[in-house]
Amino acid sequence: MQDPFGRSVSYLRVSVTDRCDFRCVYCMAEDMTFLPKAEVLSLEELERLCSVFIAKGVRKLRLTGGEPLVRRNVTSLFHNLGRHLGHGLDELTLTTNGSQLAKYAGDLYAAGVRRINVSLDTLDPAKFTAITRWGRLDQVLEGLAAAKAAGLAVKINAVALKGVNDDEFDRLVSWCGESGFDLVFIEVMPMGEVGAGARLDQYLPLSLVRAALDRRWTLEPSEYRTGGPARYFTVRETGRRLGFITPLTHNFCESCNRVRLTCTGTLYMCLGQEDAADLRAPLRASSDDALVSDAIDAAIARKPKGHDFIIDRRREAGPPRFMSTTGG
Repeated sequence: MQDPFGRSVSYLRVSVTDRCDFRCVYCMAEDMTFLPKAEVLSLEELERLCSVFIAKGVRKLRLTGGEPLVRRNVTSLFHNLGRHLGHGLDELTLTTNGSQLAKYAGDLYAAGVRRINVSLDTLDPAKFTAITRWGRLDQVLEGLAAAKAAGLAVKINAVALKGVNDDEFDRLVSWCGESGFDLVFIEVMPMGEVGAGARLDQYLPLSLVRAALDRRWTLEPSEYRTGGPARYFTVRETGRRLGFITPLTHNFCESCNRVRLTCTGTLYMCLGQEDAADLRAPLRASSDDALVSDAIDAAIARKPKGHDFIIDRRREAGPPRFMSTTGG
């Protein structure tokens, strides 16, 4: 699949649920209204859609949420999608908050998952609860230990939050080195309404984070790529990879190879744009995949050149939907 700008679309991110057991301050409102179950695709429908995408050239599949592991019987979806590995699909992975990893890490490995992303912004238990509103750090650390024991490679995703975790960046680099984890810092993205001025208060350009890290660590440029938006370095002192995702200070649109499917069957061609395609209607209209395939082709033909994220003193601009709706 090629978009209008000649970019090959080979990476599909699928939100299997909009529900989550955390309420992270930069991601969701505390009092969320979730989708009615009738609007959410069944696991069988999600599998069918993913299979169509794989047949059309998707090589990497990431399951997300909300928190994907809170969806009932979700491991059956991993096992069924894992059958495509080596038969069109190169990688099956997920992004998780880690809360359910102690329970599911072994199942994930058995399904063919070899690498996971875990969202973790702080190593301070009180800060962790403040950021996630409902989460417990010890539960996530237990999950990380289970993931490592199961043989899963772990990458930690940390959102840089001004005045919240900006005193912990060195500690996170050190801890990831000791734990054998890679680390990626991410800029806050303006998605959904989390409170007037909140994102501007939270926003910390990663250029400042990089400058602060350079004072202690030797960051050597790396050619490592995962198919995602992170630009990587190797931390000489720890030997681990360190990545930066900078949608605001240095966007990654020119090499974008991904689209996002929500749990309702809505396909977003860009995280930062509202244009979307309904795949649920053609999916349910026929047991034949031709209608779905045509709808995907029409959507890819509308993939935009880039996003419109803005955070500055004058305004904050981004789509009104929450990150948890589209998939983190």
